[in-house]
Amino acid sequence: MVAVLERLTPDIHRWTARHPEWHPRYEWAQEVACFAVEAGDTLVLVDPQAPAEAEPFWAELDRLVEASGAARIAVLITIHYHARSTTDVHRRYRDRLDVSVHGHPTVRERLARDVPLESIEPGGPLPAGAEAFAIGSPRRREMPILLPSAAALCFGDAVVGVGGELRVWQQSGTSTRRDWHERRFLPTLRALLDLDFENVLVTHGPPVLGNGREALRRGLDAPPWSMRSA
Repeated sequence: MVAVLERLTPDIHRWTARHPEWHPRYEWAQEVACFAVEAGDTLVLVDPQAPAEAEPFWAELDRLVEASGAARIAVLITIHYHARSTTDVHRRYRDRLDVSVHGHPTVRERLARDVPLESIEPGGPLPAGAEAFAIGSPRRREMPILLPSAAALCFGDAVVGVGGELRVWQQSGTSTRRDWHERRFLPTLRALLDLDFENVLVTHGPPVLGNGREALRRGLDAPPWSMRSA
């Protein structure tokens, strides 16, 4: 049987699932990527979405939880509509482990009432030494998250993997003015190049493993990508 969770590095695992709400015409974009990162006594889940055939996934995640020896699970949500299967994760593990959920305050409306949310503030403390960063001017609800133990920078939708490269995603409804992109959005992403990371984990498209800072630099220098340009 093909594994649901793919081990990318000794500490980083990845799986994909069909997007629960969004069905673009591009087949590759219909899948979302999610990550499990072993960080000491904490198993960090980034934007978790259970696949439609959920039983094999839960079985593999159970095995990873046990094998990692984690005492806690921390769900980190990069952007409000990536809450996805967070309620299911919380309910499955809360009776045997310390489970916490962290995200923008608007994530609250996408969780069941019995699932507590700890609001993410840029620069504020997060489990496993993680740190969230504000992007956009005005500030977006998306916050890229740095996972120092895995030397990984995680993006929700601001940066995606396209054709083997990282690109800034210009979504519908976003201003297309070049001066806005250059003066008000890119500088907030370029500030992330000062961080210490080697891997870039993205929701759409393949991750970058190794030399991630340079890959991100090239992506920020390239024109923004949109579905219309695909």
